[in-house]
Amino acid sequence: MAQQLNYNLMAKRYSAPGEERNKEISKVGDAIRELLKAYKLEARFDATELSRQWPEIVGPAIANRTSRIFVKNEVLFVEVSSPPLKQELNLNKAKLLHLIEERLGKAIVREIIIM
Repeated sequence: MAQQLNYNLMAKRYSAPGEERNKEISKVGDAIRELLKAYKLEARFDATELSRQWPEIVGPAIANRTSRIFVKNEVLFVEVSSPPLKQELNLNKAKLLHLIEERLGKAIVREIIIM
């Protein structure tokens, strides 16, 4: 009881004026996602996660020939060093989009441009 009272006092003390804190208990991951949404950083976080997981998504052979990868306005830009690989990736964009969505659990890119 005393702990709950202490929590309520802290919630009131650290809340913005006229704003009530969310008193529900949530998982840390969910709280971080809400924070990213509130500060409009979710898209950047997802783009960074895609870059980090790129080798697992496409495999080491393609990852080693990828010189640069970035996301801008829901478009994935992939720069590769091999012209035959560029052609192969261009032919398999739909499959690549599916692999990305499957790996990350949501569609964060709507288009892929192979450079």
